[in-house]
Amino acid sequence: MALGEKEREILRIIENDPCVDPQQLGTMVGMPAEEVTRVVADLRGRGIILRYRGVVNWVKADEPYVTALIEVRVTPQRDVGFDAIAQRIARFPEVRTMYLVSGTYDLAVQVVGRTMQELASFVAAKIAPLEGVQGTVTHFLLKTYKEDGVLIEEEQRPTRLPITP
Repeated sequence: MALGEKEREILRIIENDPCVDPQQLGTMVGMPAEEVTRVVADLRGRGIILRYRGVVNWVKADEPYVTALIEVRVTPQRDVGFDAIAQRIARFPEVRTMYLVSGTYDLAVQVVGRTMQELASFVAAKIAPLEGVQGTVTHFLLKTYKEDGVLIEEEQRPTRLPITP
């Protein structure tokens, strides 16, 4: 069943602000709150809205947190292509996001852990030995500037006026 324009508008708003309440959402799209609640429940039931997510600045929370992007080259399997190995890797709890990509590698896998050593061990012990994995390259992310459309640290403007002659 195709989505209507109101449903698409609701999805765009929820994607940008998952905490918006049905009353506000209804005002924004021109629908009663009860109808918005029904539409959102339907979208969840159809698997279109999968989950609501917050973006956390873990550096400010002073929590040990390391993210890495792993490039994985795999051998596609007969009749299932990349899907079987991708689904197997995606089930690991360390995996946050994963994509099939074009280019020199096949899968881009974003993983999180508490230390670089923990993530290096994860790659060496769990991903690299999988049948069908030809090779991996791990890139540790050193600083996050923007995540899911949210700037993590706003640029600090000087509070003093510049000196001019």
